[in-house]
Amino acid sequence: MGWVSDHPALAWLGLALVLAAIEAATVDLLFLMLAGGALAGAGLAALGLPFAVQVVGAVVVGLLLVAFVRPVVRRRVQVTGHLTGTAALVGREARVLETVSDATGRVRLGGEVWSARVQDPSGSVVLPPGTRVHVVAIEGATAVVAADPELEKP
Repeated sequence: MGWVSDHPALAWLGLALVLAAIEAATVDLLFLMLAGGALAGAGLAALGLPFAVQVVGAVVVGLLLVAFVRPVVRRRVQVTGHLTGTAALVGREARVLETVSDATGRVRLGGEVWSARVQDPSGSVVLPPGTRVHVVAIEGATAVVAADPELEKP
């Protein structure tokens, strides 16, 4: 505990890094705002202010960021429609590499090879290699695809 009291600004920076790492895992912008509060605490510690002032400053800045900055950033991200992860793949075009049936197959999607299956409850649709399809859903590591009549075979 002596190191923390000897180097409070570095302790605050460490806390900010931990919060930023949690943000990277959650992508909710909450922990990023709290990391901003921790950075404010680091700045106050670097100025030599007492620990109580550092804590109050970090809490106030963190709450202000959560209350005012986070909603603006979330709205902006939602308005621009930035999808991330597998949600960004739904609706994209893919090309069949290995015959795709209702159980197995492979497609090239976004430069990567994905396991795939056809969205067909009857099990009668089989898509040969070279067919252009669109992604209907992602289930685990499998792309669920459907033939698109508007996408013609090369």
